[in-house]
Amino acid sequence: MGRIFISADHGGKEARGTDPGSIAGGTTEAKEMILLRDLIVTELRARNFEILAVPDDLSAQQTIAWINSRARQKDVAIEIHADAASNPSVRGASIFYIVNNDERRSNAELLLVGLLRRVPQLPNRGVKPDSASGLGSLAFCRQTAIASLLLQVGFLTSPDDRALLQTRRRDFALGIADGLASWSRTIDPGSGGEADPTYPVFSININGQLYPEKGILINGNAYIPIDLADRLRIDLSKAPNVSRVTYRRVVYVKAIELRDFHVSVSWDSASRTLNLRSIVQIPSGQIDKIMLVGYTSEVQLQLFLRNNNESAIVQFPDLSKLYREEATIEGVNHDIAFCQMCLETGFLRFGGDVKPEQNNFAGLGAIGGGAEAASFESARIGVRAHIQHLKAYASLEPLVQEVEDPRFRFVARGIAPSVNQLSGRWAADLEYGNKIMAMLKRLYESAGLI
Repeated sequence: MGRIFISADHGGKEARGTDPGSIAGGTTEAKEMILLRDLIVTELRARNFEILAVPDDLSAQQTIAWINSRARQKDVAIEIHADAASNPSVRGASIFYIVNNDERRSNAELLLVGLLRRVPQLPNRGVKPDSASGLGSLAFCRQTAIASLLLQVGFLTSPDDRALLQTRRRDFALGIADGLASWSRTIDPGSGGEADPTYPVFSININGQLYPEKGILINGNAYIPIDLADRLRIDLSKAPNVSRVTYRRVVYVKAIELRDFHVSVSWDSASRTLNLRSIVQIPSGQIDKIMLVGYTSEVQLQLFLRNNNESAIVQFPDLSKLYREEATIEGVNHDIAFCQMCLETGFLRFGGDVKPEQNNFAGLGAIGGGAEAASFESARIGVRAHIQHLKAYASLEPLVQEVEDPRFRFVARGIAPSVNQLSGRWAADLEYGNKIMAMLKRLYESAGLI
């Protein structure tokens, strides 16, 4: 039977020293995950599973390399996390799988069911593709060579989840062990032997044209011949993290990783066809510029919002129109502004300190640095203030309309013309710009622009 690799996230050495992960309630994510991991290992070994625990002092990239250097075809890998949120009422367990992999999604459901059966008091936040994570992709799901999942067992910042984890740690471990056992048996039902693999094949469509060669499915992930990267004008010579395999003397690359090169990747299960489409409408060198025209229509923005929160357009039915109109007046890219709004408000779910009635769609602070966020008299004025704040960062040009942004004059004008330069400025999060860009790619994919 295949082996199980398990990693307790955080605790390793990152660029800024030992990484404790999130911190709350007098404990750290690293400490709690290591304690949970040890119980899971003990339980699975008692069931005669071979389980390999990743050393705790490794960085995130070293963890993946450690697993990949030891992994065999029928092995599986899991990384356990505790999530964090600014709102302590946010709770629940969720699990991420590599996007477009139906097999991995089914595996994730097995694992989450195992946990929730043992701990039914834990809210179910569902299984999610890694494209729905904050950064739009998860290295553990994308770069681990074997079947892999990332499990968030709850929110460390939630007193309820934290109490459950600390008082019922064994139940958590038993549930995760149940799920891992089921998953491992699904991947390797005991066929035995290590014969040369034969992978199923699928068709490839590139920008509307059927490609003569086939791709192969490895652990449910689509791999395509590497020469397709040249057809899409992608230089992989400087991309060592793109997964490669050699099969029958042909080098293949993991298709989903081409998303990082502005290629849309989708799977048609009915025809077993992988569809690849390169950006044609949006110049790649300008995709992150704040002072630029947007590319999406009002309807495309509306659909994106509705598909991620059905009740959003009931409460704010004209928000898509408002963002397009207000951004156009000031010369700001409405796509970027809209995606920042989706990130800041959780697709208008809010849930933090800012309430919907404040019409504050970007977490703008009030004058004086008080605890309360700014409030605006209408949705239009709130959107206008957001657009003006973006323009303050991205441009030296004067505003067209009267100032509504309460902190406009405090911004060093023109200091952040691109989205990534907002990191550490608009928000303390150094990944803030990357999260907006990940949201932007999701928007463009849903609109069929990439």
